[in-house]
Amino acid sequence: MRILVVGAGATGGFFGGRLAQAGRDVTFLVRPARARLLRERGLRLTGAGPDHVFQPSLVTSDRLEESYDLVLVTPKAQGLPQAIADVAPAVGPRTLVLPFLNGMAHIDALNARFGSEAVLGGVVKVHATLDDAGDVRLLGPLSELVLGEQRAGLTPRVEEVRRELDVPGFDVVVAPDILAAMWHKWVFISALGALTTLMRGNVGDVVAAGGAWLGPGLLAEASAVAEAAGHPLTERQVADVEESMTRKGSTDTASLYRDTAAGLPTEAEHILGDLTARARALSVPTPLFDLAVLHLRVHEHRLAHRAEERRQPSVD
Repeated sequence: MRILVVGAGATGGFFGGRLAQAGRDVTFLVRPARARLLRERGLRLTGAGPDHVFQPSLVTSDRLEESYDLVLVTPKAQGLPQAIADVAPAVGPRTLVLPFLNGMAHIDALNARFGSEAVLGGVVKVHATLDDAGDVRLLGPLSELVLGEQRAGLTPRVEEVRRELDVPGFDVVVAPDILAAMWHKWVFISALGALTTLMRGNVGDVVAAGGAWLGPGLLAEASAVAEAAGHPLTERQVADVEESMTRKGSTDTASLYRDTAAGLPTEAEHILGDLTARARALSVPTPLFDLAVLHLRVHEHRLAHRAEERRQPSVD
C-alpha cells in the first residue's frame, strides 16, 4: 500500500516516521522549507529512548503527479485548505483519505472536496511537539490511532488499512462508530483548551486558585452539544474527563493554550468556534465557551494587527 503523509510536523512526523521505520511505503508531502531541513537533518524522532533518524521520501506539491492508496492528512487546522488543494492530485478513484485533525469541521471540508465515500474518520492520541531544531520530540508514552467508516460499521477496506498501519510504536484500533469517538475526543480537548486558555495556566494552577468549578462547567456545555448532535458521552466518560480537569497538581494543558502563550496562531475556530456554531444551530447554550472563543479571537486579532504593522513600509 502506497501511503502519502500530508505534513511532517509533530503528528505526521511521528506516525509517518513509525510507518517508514517499519518498512511501509511512505512519502511525505511537505513545504519546500521543511523539505530542505529534512534532507539536511533527516527525520528525527526523539524523547522516547534512543533517537531514531532516517532519510524520508519527500515530495512537494509542484512535483505531486500520481495517486496513492492511502493519504494521511495531518496539518493543523489553519493549514487544511491549502493541504486539500495541494494533495488533490494524489487522490484517485480508489484512494482513501484518513485525517488526524481534532474537531469535526475538517470532515465536512474533506467530504466536500473528495466525497464522503473516500474519507475515513480518525482519532489520534500522541503527546509530541516539534522542537527548535525541527525534530519530532515525544513528551509522553501515549500513542494511539483509531479509525473507522463515517457510516459506522466494520468493513474489509478499513481492516486492510488497520493491518497496514499496525506497526511498532503505536496502537491501532478500528472503531465501529468513529464519529462518536471523534465527538468524544472533541468534548475533552475543547473543554481542556477553553479551561487552560481562559485561565492562562495548567489544570493544577486553576484548581489551586479556586477554579475547580470551571472545568466541570465547560465539560457540561461541551457534553450537551455532543448529546444534541447524537453522540452522548457515557457517565463513565464524563466522570473520567471531569476527574482529569479537577486534579490537584496536574500539569495538563492544551495546545490551544500553549500556542496562545507562545504568541502563535491557534486552532481556535476549528476547535472552539465550530463547537459554539453547532451549539447555536442545536439551541444549546454555551456561555463559557462563548467567552473562550471571544478571548481567542482577540488573540488572533492582535496577531493579525501586528503582522499588518510589520508589512507597512517604515517612514524615516
